[in-house]
Amino acid sequence: MAGLRLGPLLRYADGSSATVWVETSRPCTAEVVCPDGAGGTARTFQVEGHHYALVPVTGLTAGTTVPYEVRLDGARVWPLPDSPFPPSVIRAPGTGDDVRVAFGSCRWAAAPADGHDPVGPDALDTLAARIAAGADADAGGERPDVLLLLGDQVYADETSDETRQWLAARRGLADPPGSEVADYEEYTHLYYESWLDPEVRWLLSTVPSCMIFDDHDVIDDWNTSASWLADMRATDWWQERLLSGLMSYWVYQHLGNLSPAELAADPVYAAVRAAPDGTDVLRTFAAEADADPASVRWSYRRDFGRVRVLMVDSRAARVLREEDRAMLDDGEARWLREQALEGLDGPDGCDHLLIGTSLPWLLPHLVHDAEAWDAALCRGERGARWARFGERLRRRADLEHWAAFPASFVLLADLIAEAGSGAGAPATVCVLSGDVHHAYAAEPSWPSGAGRAAPDARVVQLTCSPVHNSVPRSIRLGFRFGWSAAARVLGRRLTRHGRCPEPPVTWRRTGGPWFGNQLMTLTLRGRAARLRLERAERGGDGRPRLETVTETDLAS
Repeated sequence: MAGLRLGPLLRYADGSSATVWVETSRPCTAEVVCPDGAGGTARTFQVEGHHYALVPVTGLTAGTTVPYEVRLDGARVWPLPDSPFPPSVIRAPGTGDDVRVAFGSCRWAAAPADGHDPVGPDALDTLAARIAAGADADAGGERPDVLLLLGDQVYADETSDETRQWLAARRGLADPPGSEVADYEEYTHLYYESWLDPEVRWLLSTVPSCMIFDDHDVIDDWNTSASWLADMRATDWWQERLLSGLMSYWVYQHLGNLSPAELAADPVYAAVRAAPDGTDVLRTFAAEADADPASVRWSYRRDFGRVRVLMVDSRAARVLREEDRAMLDDGEARWLREQALEGLDGPDGCDHLLIGTSLPWLLPHLVHDAEAWDAALCRGERGARWARFGERLRRRADLEHWAAFPASFVLLADLIAEAGSGAGAPATVCVLSGDVHHAYAAEPSWPSGAGRAAPDARVVQLTCSPVHNSVPRSIRLGFRFGWSAAARVLGRRLTRHGRCPEPPVTWRRTGGPWFGNQLMTLTLRGRAARLRLERAERGGDGRPRLETVTETDLAS
């Protein structure tokens, strides 16, 4: 009899259809059944001895919420017997409904319920408990319509004590990559550890999710520079690690990001499903993605009524050649531009444009200036010795955000200004990011004479991280200082030394920095937008809860 190993994850959902992802113990037919007759079936496919299905659900009615069951070869496997959680549901949004978008990044797997958690309560666990208890009305809002998980869903390079013990029982840890994951099987263990957490498992079964990778999904500072990549490729373990990381990301995260129509047109998905064992097909795909990153698009678009979400790959799509270094290759940049501007001058436009990129576009001023300065040094603006110094600094200090790709920073600024201008402009353009282990809001201004008029939309950088991770005191102090006036003076000196041009925008911090395990939620109602930041804290009774840190209107 087939068993449910992992999932279900409710991934895509619109007014009439949805997708539900599962991993099973053996080949079988997976079925999603709703009491109103909606549902769907899919045969599992196999990768590296593991069995998966992405079940297309049809027959949903817009504006309704229905519970569902998962059956494998006809036997019910979800909900779990004696589950303490309410039934998992699929909500099919109706026309004109509010849209609630919760987002964050950087989640270590939570400690077991009976164990000590050194980094405090997990914000996703805490959100799940609140939804399950029906307490959302007391928190000033309902459950999210979608979770945007903006990177570092798993940590391939920072494994838990339990995972290290599991790895040591499987292979020796003396040789590289040591206690980091090495292959596909070890990646599956990371997902089990993270997504079998009871609260998160239930949460992901009942709230649709969109995901994009960041560096720790593969390795810290993935694709920092061309010389970094050359050093990694010279090792005897990197190729297997990278291919396994891309293969597992495709299976566990990427497939569920796609709509049913996109899945139906995806040749890799069709080939994997058609093969008795899809491992070779998927491995070939991953190898091609490594050899030619421009041949694959991990970025994607999702529309929630008149809310447009563009999830941007800011890791694998990079151009690393120092002479034409870019955050996005030409094809990716064209795709982003087309998707951002599509229909804005007509009835098919959007009220809110959300650009999800794991790495913040607008950083604390000192960090931005240091990255721009370092990029200039690495380009050779100050000669070969400074270039070598710049590369060492870039790797040690993680100087590889948008600011470290100056041309791409400018292109994104220009695109945001263009998308936010004119009669059909959205009310807000929000750049949603994580990565930097604190939360803040920042707003850009376009100085007169900079080449472009200020947009009509309200533009804001919203950064929220971590969901569940450590925030050392050094990070707190460093980022607080990075926003200070003294830091601005120091940053200007660095950019003068690097002969860096002035960026096309200036910006100011309008909220934060805030630290802790946290989530941001945007509530979008017509052209109105409200932002709430909540932090997971332990109450007086010792139970974790989400406490509102700040709440503000972005547009009304």
